[in-house]
Amino acid sequence: MTHNIMFWLQPFIAAFTGWFTTWIAIFMLFHPREPKRFLGITVQGIFPKRQKQVAAKLGSMVARELIHFDEIARLLKDPQKLRDLNPIISKHLDNFLEVKLKEKLPVISMFLGESTISKVKEGMMEEIESLLPDLIQQYTDSLAGSIDIERMVTDKVSNFSSDKLEEMLLNVMKKEFRFVELIGGVLGFLIGVCQLLLSLL
Repeated sequence: MTHNIMFWLQPFIAAFTGWFTTWIAIFMLFHPREPKRFLGITVQGIFPKRQKQVAAKLGSMVARELIHFDEIARLLKDPQKLRDLNPIISKHLDNFLEVKLKEKLPVISMFLGESTISKVKEGMMEEIESLLPDLIQQYTDSLAGSIDIERMVTDKVSNFSSDKLEEMLLNVMKKEFRFVELIGGVLGFLIGVCQLLLSLL
């Protein structure tokens, strides 16, 4: 009787085996985090073991394929983006001419009427608008020589804790991992059904 039950349970046992072995494979992507000796073999999770190599590859890919400093510099110098700064600059100039100037140079501010302040502001706005592109060009040129995007990404990923790396990857791929586990169970069940059918023939 027990033999008969086990015989008909083959597909379900195979399904569990398929799901469990897939779960173990996914688990071992991250665990054990530190090298462990087991039966004379050193075992460590794939991602913890290869974290530095993954970081180096990711840093290289980001710097080569995704983020180019020249593109960032071009966006910073975009005329429309610079014009978008005008309201902020104007607000700061108003505060300087109407408040700070009176505090720092009260005597001079006494002789500045609204029309004069308006003209001074207009002249300063024109000067700033003409200065900004050159200023940003010099700034981005100096940054280009000091910022290494590849090194920044590599260092960041290399210094991730194992917990943080696992959390980040699981957040991105949790559904995919669950799907792979399900596929393992389904394939195991189908193999079990095939074994059952072969046994009956």
